[in-house]
Amino acid sequence: MTDQDQGTTHFGFQTVPEADKAGMVHGVFTRVASRYDIMNDLMSGGVHRLWKDAMMDWLAPRPGQRLLDVAGGTGDIAFRFLKRATGASAVVLDMTESMLVEGRKRAEAERQAERLDWVVGDAMALPFPTNSFDVYTISFGIRNVTRVQDALAEAYRVLRPGGRLMVLEFSHIPNDLLQKAYDAYSFNVIPVMGQIVAKDRDSYQYLVESIRKFPDQETFAGMIRKAGFGQVKYRNLTMGVAALHSGWKL
Repeated sequence: MTDQDQGTTHFGFQTVPEADKAGMVHGVFTRVASRYDIMNDLMSGGVHRLWKDAMMDWLAPRPGQRLLDVAGGTGDIAFRFLKRATGASAVVLDMTESMLVEGRKRAEAERQAERLDWVVGDAMALPFPTNSFDVYTISFGIRNVTRVQDALAEAYRVLRPGGRLMVLEFSHIPNDLLQKAYDAYSFNVIPVMGQIVAKDRDSYQYLVESIRKFPDQETFAGMIRKAGFGQVKYRNLTMGVAALHSGWKL
């Protein structure tokens, strides 16, 4: 019997009731919201910006498209998308209102205000009609969802026929020695950095653990196919530290 059959799921390395996870994740991101962007730069040495640019390069936004960026937090993906696609619009959805508040404070938010909406909502029950969006993105957010398969099914539902899913998430390095070195950095440095910069060691301990619990590239690609997507492909970034997954609603 799986964890989900028993009504439990993972919160980092802890096993918790499914009903509790969303609130626990909400607590993490509420606590770290004001320092989230700074910590991303510090933890990755700024490389997360290159990964997000690589996401846009593969996505190739087109004029007039409508984007839904789920777990969009402070707007990184939506801002990049709108800069590349004239006449496009974007909705940033996040379960944590304080993350959206931080996003609205950014200078880009003011410049793109007429093309951008901010919505509090749940990836597993999107508050939008079927066939509403041309593009669905989720960046470093899907591993925090209680039931990932449900979120993928919702992504498929709200995309129009011909629409595209793209997921950017931490993944697995296919070299055991490099993975061990990366683990040593993650578990020994990132929580300490979280304590010093964000005054919150526990939240960053969870974030590191959640990366380790997320499925590897092939397994996650299979989950995307199960949700109904076709032409499913992935690309490793920085040797597999992160990966981009792409699928189409055909």
